[in-house]
Order: sequence, then C-alpha cells, then structure tokens
Amino acid sequence: MVKAGCCARPPFPERCHVPSVVKINVLTVPTEQREALEQRFAARAGAVESSDGFEWFELLRPLEGTDNYLVYTRWRSEEDFQNWMSGPMQAAHRGEGGGSGGSGGSGGSGGSGEGERPKPAATGSTLWSFEVVQQASPKKG
Repeated sequence: MVKAGCCARPPFPERCHVPSVVKINVLTVPTEQREALEQRFAARAGAVESSDGFEWFELLRPLEGTDNYLVYTRWRSEEDFQNWMSGPMQAAHRGEGGGSGGSGGSGGSGGSGEGERPKPAATGSTLWSFEVVQQASPKKG
C-alpha cells in the first residue's frame, strides 16, 4: 500500500508530492436510457484522453439497487479539470467538435449530427470531488 503523500503510481512517479484530483459525476439514468447513455459515451471515446492533466476515466454501470451511473475521472490538478470543463467538455455537450466523455455533463447529451440534438440520457447529475490520499496497486513479481 502506498502511504499518504507518496505516489509510486505509474505513469507519474515523478509527481510523488502532488496528489491527484478525482471527480465522480453521479448520473441518474432511467432504465430505458441506459443503452443510450453508454452509446453516447462510447461514441465520444478518445477525446478526453488528450486533455492536459487527464489521468484516468471509467464509466461504471450500476448492477443492482440504484439507477445511478458513476463517471470516474482522475486529473493531475483541480486547475486541469476546470480547464477541461470550461473548454472541451462544454463544446462536447453543445454538440461541437470531437466531444469527450467524462465527468462534467448531464450524461452524454452530445449531438446526433443530424440537426436536432437528442435529449439527455440522464435525468440528474451530481459532481463529487476527492483528493487521492492513499492508493494501492497489484504487487509485481
């Protein structure tokens, strides 16, 4: 286990002293919209990965007991996340350019490219913010 304040995590071991910032967007998605949400994120795959300071993305589908999807992203800093939110993420949710899945919007409401944009797949969105203070990875060897 890696102790607080020490990040022997790849691929950024040189940043030992700087904790990552985690953003989790909790999206309320009705059952009938799940497939649409997942398709919209899949269609935008690859765009957020080129954002400065981006470290990780996962879209987590609920298995039971909730209609909340979790959109997990990890960023080098709060500033990097805010830069993405004010630029590429806003453009993606307006249906401009390449778009990017991630933790900022209302559930993959990107445009269809055929005039009218589809309605958002999510009916609600809450953004949680965390700082990484401890983490572990599989032992090598």
